[in-house]
Amino acid sequence: MIDVNVNLFRWPYRRVVGDDPQTLVARLRAQGVTQAWAGSYEAVLNRDIAGVNLCLADACKRDVSGFLVPFGCVNLKLPDWKDELRRCHEVHHMPGIRLFPNYHGYTLGDAPARELFSDAADRNLVVQIALSMEDARTQQTVVQPADPSPLADLLTRLPHLRVIFLNSGIWTDDEAPEPIARIGKAENAYFDIAMNEGVGGLVRLIAATSPQRVVFGSHSPFFYFESARLKVREAALPPDHESALLQGNAQSLLRSR
Repeated sequence: MIDVNVNLFRWPYRRVVGDDPQTLVARLRAQGVTQAWAGSYEAVLNRDIAGVNLCLADACKRDVSGFLVPFGCVNLKLPDWKDELRRCHEVHHMPGIRLFPNYHGYTLGDAPARELFSDAADRNLVVQIALSMEDARTQQTVVQPADPSPLADLLTRLPHLRVIFLNSGIWTDDEAPEPIARIGKAENAYFDIAMNEGVGGLVRLIAATSPQRVVFGSHSPFFYFESARLKVREAALPPDHESALLQGNAQSLLRSR
């Protein structure tokens, strides 16, 4: 099982169980996870993104088994974001980056965002976008979920760009704007299941997107890992679809690099 959505270190607003790397790794291994793609909670509010990414890379290197795969952060509101993208790729040798647009205060249609996606495609980096980090009913009112709609056209213009949308249940919303449906059909757009809710939610997500573009993400340790695992069990997917979701689709993303 490959978990594409975990974070190391401390969530800024409260302690969560497993917010130190050793404990988190032990808990994930006990659940059958063989690889975890890790961002850093410290990237959400810390302005020293270079330091955050260095700590993340070092923490992942300590586990020589390669269990933790680092996904560094780039904050487009900081003047050195291009240098940070280069460091993630050339210095830390990360396979991708993770963005937090709603906490960093930009939209996915801003000019720097479009430039970042083009640069990431040129560097063959996977881009993960955390559209939210917690339920909108509990987070600070000044922080709203990011709107992915501006990417509907960009995903078509940049076919080599690979984007994973994290932490959103909008893909199965019948009342969602038309661009959301277009993103769901884009061959280079992938979707995790951490905030996909409701009875039959996972089955509906796969039907709205593709069995080859839904990936397993638990949003650990903020969410209980068991929540994501139970969604897979409840869905009773065909064996090939379940295998693709649990590991095959994530493996193909890294192989395509």
